[in-house]
Amino acid sequence: MWFWILMFICNLLIPILMIVAGNMMYKHTPKKINRIYGYRTGRSMKNEETWKFAHDYCGRLWFKWGSFLTIPTIIAMLLVVHSNDNVIGIVTLIIESIQIMALFGVIFLVESALKKNFDNNGHRK
Repeated sequence: MWFWILMFICNLLIPILMIVAGNMMYKHTPKKINRIYGYRTGRSMKNEETWKFAHDYCGRLWFKWGSFLTIPTIIAMLLVVHSNDNVIGIVTLIIESIQIMALFGVIFLVESALKKNFDNNGHRK
């Protein structure tokens, strides 16, 4: 049971991180463009407008996706609560793989939205 509890907590880390970081990015965008923290890509760092847009868009997606991922994560883990450690480990691997794809998959959506709304110089279309 201890292994299940540990894996349950580990499986909730990514969705909770997405919810918290998404909320911070959306509501508290870093005031100045920097290379230390925030959504830092070449396209997002063109100017203040692209910087704010990228943080708003990414923050909202992370918050929504993190909230959505929490429910199936809990359900999947409850289904294997009394299973052996191997089954719990495999389910954890599958869950966390999906979560990591969602975590980084947002980058493609944000970059696509930036490209759709701004030209290569960072001016709004």
